[in-house]
Amino acid sequence: MKKFFSTINIIYLLAFCLIANSFTLICKAPLIIIAEVLVFLFIIAFAGFFVVKGARFRLKICHHGGVLLCVFMFSALISLIYHIFLAFELLPNQYMQFIYSALVCICLHALVFWNGIICVYCTSVQLGIKLRVVGALCGFIPIVNLVVLKRIISASMDEVYFETEKEKINLERKDKQICKTAYPILLVHGVFFRDFRFFNYWGRIPKQLEENGAAVYYGNHQSAASVADSAKELKERIEEIIKETGCQKVNIIAHSKGGLDCRYAISELKMAPYVASLTTVNTPHRGCLFADYLLEKIPEGVKNKVASAYNGALKRLGDKNPDFLAAVNDLTAQACIERDKQMGRPDGVFCHSIGSVLNKAASGKFPLNFCYHLVKFFDGANDGLVSEKSFEWGERYTLVTVKGKRGVSHGDMIDLNRENIKDFDVREFYVKLVCDLKARGL
Repeated sequence: MKKFFSTINIIYLLAFCLIANSFTLICKAPLIIIAEVLVFLFIIAFAGFFVVKGARFRLKICHHGGVLLCVFMFSALISLIYHIFLAFELLPNQYMQFIYSALVCICLHALVFWNGIICVYCTSVQLGIKLRVVGALCGFIPIVNLVVLKRIISASMDEVYFETEKEKINLERKDKQICKTAYPILLVHGVFFRDFRFFNYWGRIPKQLEENGAAVYYGNHQSAASVADSAKELKERIEEIIKETGCQKVNIIAHSKGGLDCRYAISELKMAPYVASLTTVNTPHRGCLFADYLLEKIPEGVKNKVASAYNGALKRLGDKNPDFLAAVNDLTAQACIERDKQMGRPDGVFCHSIGSVLNKAASGKFPLNFCYHLVKFFDGANDGLVSEKSFEWGERYTLVTVKGKRGVSHGDMIDLNRENIKDFDVREFYVKLVCDLKARGL
């Protein structure tokens, strides 16, 4: 919002405000309308479009919308004050002139508002569904609509400047290829998800890595299976990548249960010679005590019905043999602790574990905001799903959090919601992570 107050945007505001409130002036000098129409058309088509240099077209449209909404909000206030004074001058004798002036002003503001709101709604990622719905529901509630509009403007404008700065940084370091590691990056998803082409589990992270030189591949394994079965699929995938590229080894970055699957493949399926590094992200190395509790308390019939429904749905989405209950049972504290002792730390593989914690339940998206309290009761500080006590493994450990109430959730660590979090740039976090692998010669 603060960045709206640049010289060019203030000029847009003043120009539009003058046009919207110039009906009485046009009555005296009709030819002025030609110049005003041209200026108005320019504002409604290009305001804010050329300010963000080098930005992608989507961001330019988003900024255009944000500028128009700012122009609308400030101009509406100025116009209201102007028409209050105009009423004292024209009423009651020249009431038709006052009415026409007010109608013209309202119509021009409506055009600017709807142009701006459509541009922002169609292009902003950071608005999210919640703010869009709130904006639509509160649009006709006085005062409240202005508060919500300010939030919409702030979210969209902050996104534009943040993303533009990221593009600038990537462009400046493009030739350095800072993420071009000796071995390709294999991203391994967690339980209950798949590697879909049109919805990347890893959000904007892969693109950021590729723009900085990384070669990125995906596990492509089933969404739900036992650790042993998932490990077999990943073993085949690693062999496939090595055969396809001749790379000899891969650097694995695995999230949640994916870290357990990869550890099993390395330790029990003899894949250590083909893995240069394993980075586990929010992986429950010692399991989840609340999973033990739920499996014990939920009736057997209910568990079987849920499992059957899930397995049936995922078969239709492409899984060959999903096994919901096997996946969940392998995440219990009892199963993970026993497996952790069995597998140990592999020789010749750089092992790095990462975890994060939420500072407040409401900061996590559903169902993490719901699970947070349950996990906290059994395990203490957590990311909405996995306890902080369960993250650490390997020769290096990194705990991620931010100051204030928010924290960083299980989903935030893979950019699942595509949200820009204050004080935690998840994309840059992974760039630095892969940079470190490159520095290690991996």
